[in-house]
Amino acid sequence: MTTMRAWIENAPIWAQILLAVAAGAAGSFAHAPFDLSVAILIPLISAFGLLSIARSVMAAGLLGLALGTGYFAATLTWIVEPFQVDAATTGWMAPFALLFMSVGLSLFWAAALSLARWSGGHVWVLVFAMTGAEMLRAYLFTGFPWATPPQALVGGLAGHVLSWAGPHGTMLVLTAAAGLVWAVSREWVKVALVVALAAVLDVIPLPAAESPLTEQTVRLVQPNAPQQEKWDPARIPVFINRQIDYTADGDVPDLVVWPETALPYLLDQAQPALDVIADAARGAPVVLGIQREEAGQYYNSLVTLDATGQVTQVYDKHHLVPFGEYMPLPWLFRRLGIQSIADRVDGGYTPGPGPQLLDMGPLGTALPLICYEAVFAHDIGASSARPDFLMQLTNDAWFGMRSGPQQHLAQAQMRAIEQGLPLIRAANTGISAVIDPKGRITASLPLNEAGYLDARLPAPGAPTLYSRTGDLPWVLLVLSGLIGAVLHRASTRRAQPIDAPAPEA
Repeated sequence: MTTMRAWIENAPIWAQILLAVAAGAAGSFAHAPFDLSVAILIPLISAFGLLSIARSVMAAGLLGLALGTGYFAATLTWIVEPFQVDAATTGWMAPFALLFMSVGLSLFWAAALSLARWSGGHVWVLVFAMTGAEMLRAYLFTGFPWATPPQALVGGLAGHVLSWAGPHGTMLVLTAAAGLVWAVSREWVKVALVVALAAVLDVIPLPAAESPLTEQTVRLVQPNAPQQEKWDPARIPVFINRQIDYTADGDVPDLVVWPETALPYLLDQAQPALDVIADAARGAPVVLGIQREEAGQYYNSLVTLDATGQVTQVYDKHHLVPFGEYMPLPWLFRRLGIQSIADRVDGGYTPGPGPQLLDMGPLGTALPLICYEAVFAHDIGASSARPDFLMQLTNDAWFGMRSGPQQHLAQAQMRAIEQGLPLIRAANTGISAVIDPKGRITASLPLNEAGYLDARLPAPGAPTLYSRTGDLPWVLLVLSGLIGAVLHRASTRRAQPIDAPAPEA
């Protein structure tokens, strides 16, 4: 081990960069479709190793960039899928999108390693810096916390740290564990720690005990409309009739949920279809996704229907997907001739006012989430009151047929664990599922299959610590740690003798 470390330390920077890319890519095995949680330790432990061999602040940044690029490029391969919907027009953009996304996200990790190297190369600084990098990634430029390392933990007992600490506190714990593995000097202790962490992450399962169920039954409708066909006039009746048939089948549930943009019409033109849907529901309320227009502004919306087909509640998606649902700096991209992939109207969608609770009668109150909104833990925490359940409508046909929908489901499980609330999700092509407050999937429909699912709604759990505190304690803790790193650097420089050589930058 010592010989290998010496070889890596003395290797040219290009060889170190290649090793960093490989270590980052190995971390992708922690996420769907592989779900080998312990693999997330590879890039995290490697970050400390790379810090120890970095010869300068710039070298640390390059190695952090390489580590992150390998990790994000391998984990987010599904990013190419939206560009293949209209491959003749946008297919050429796919590799560039994956490259730019991976490198852009890696800048946060590069900054973390650079800061840690600048402050003296201390393990504790990198723990705070990597956690801070993931915090910034969740918030900055509207945020994109997809593939955050804690996402790898949802399948096991370790994932329940999320209920106490949320994604950022869990990141701090996970990174500290990786730093501890790196910091111990005895090889047998390192091995023992890795074995123990592997057992916690991958061997110890969630308790098998079932969560209490309510008396209410929800029906999740999954039409399985491929994105290439979803807006095809010849195929639209097929998918609408399929959803109507699923709504009308069997016993009458207490709630029927259709996925995001389930109807291809604007809301003010959809009343005939809404009447048919209400008849099929036989008195049960229906929730469905639809687009709407108001005063020249377009919204990606969710509506609830009563037994007569009248719209009783409307929720407008407020956290929109950059470049998919709206164009940042539209005037610039319009001049460059670049169009949003999912744009149906000039300028894209308008964001709604924010989180909103819906009254679902005997089922209680629901916090609606449309697609991408389930990725943001802090958005759910911003709700005005605690709901009885979370309700996600999504169209994961954009994400392809493998890792994208599975990773999106894992994030829905994170939100359930963090809040101690059940979550129901209706997905166009899957995976539609009922998730209990412990993050366990109690019922689901397979990916890329048409059908419907009837399941009892789990009862809400007790409020979690994270649901009470949110991110603020962890933000303050990380800020304190980073301020401490800066002060430590300043005190070290003051203590440096005048005639001594300055520390390497």
